Amino acid sequence: MSGQTAEKLAYMVNQIARNLVHDAAPVASVADHIVAFWTPRMIDTLLAEGTSALDPVAAEAMARVKAARATHAG
Repeated sequence: MSGQTAEKLAYMVNQIARNLVHDAAPVASVADHIVAFWTPRMIDTLLAEGTSALDPVAAEAMARVKAARATHAG
């Protein structure tokens, strides 16, 4: 998915969060989806541009993804 803007990626993760909001653990479900299906470049692009445009569930999920990546990085 080259050429994805942070705005488009924020839109996408917000859609995922809306679709998974009724899961038992929506934040974990969104984070798991991002890790499973997004490329590192997509994640990096969104994290680099900030997550202020994200809905609360999406923002918390991205914070989990960021924390998990930091833990595994070193």
